Amino acid sequence: MSDPPVYKVVLVGDGNVGKTSLVRRFCEGRFEESRILTIGVDFQIKTVQLGERTVRLSIWDVAGQDRFRAFRDQFYSGLMAAALVYDATSPATFFNLPRWREEVLASVPGVPMVVIGNKNDLGPVVPPAEAEGWAKFEGRMPFLQTSALTGENVEEFFQGLGYLAYKHSESLKEFEQLRMSYSSR
Repeated sequence: MSDPPVYKVVLVGDGNVGKTSLVRRFCEGRFEESRILTIGVDFQIKTVQLGERTVRLSIWDVAGQDRFRAFRDQFYSGLMAAALVYDATSPATFFNLPRWREEVLASVPGVPMVVIGNKNDLGPVVPPAEAEGWAKFEGRMPFLQTSALTGENVEEFFQGLGYLAYKHSESLKEFEQLRMSYSSR
């Protein structure tokens, strides 16, 4: 039996939106009230079941502070799906999502994305309908509210991100097969 495929996924968004907490909740099943900011990048690998398929997600948690912007693009290489994460209690983090989307797309055009409103347990200030509307308008991106503290929708979020990565990988393989068949003519 062969090893399951590994798909690189990334969580991007401003600092303090809860990216690290989401990754820890999903990979380790725990929540820490840590306020230590990610320096550069952190990553974990977790095996997930997508229906009948087993895949491994290489989950990259990218630092959100502007001082890391100059070298973030190097972490996007090989990316199969991205999550645009904002803090549901902070409108500023939501309004910065277009910048994050453009940053990722500049490095990996066409990569599928999902929009995540985290810290939903604190009572969202950003109206979920507004966030969902933006996600659909800007790129038909799925939208989900999560809470790393309670675990609400965290499993669903990463399952969906894994599915997006799998589908993107399959479409790239199909494209390459078509390209090869046309170039051999």
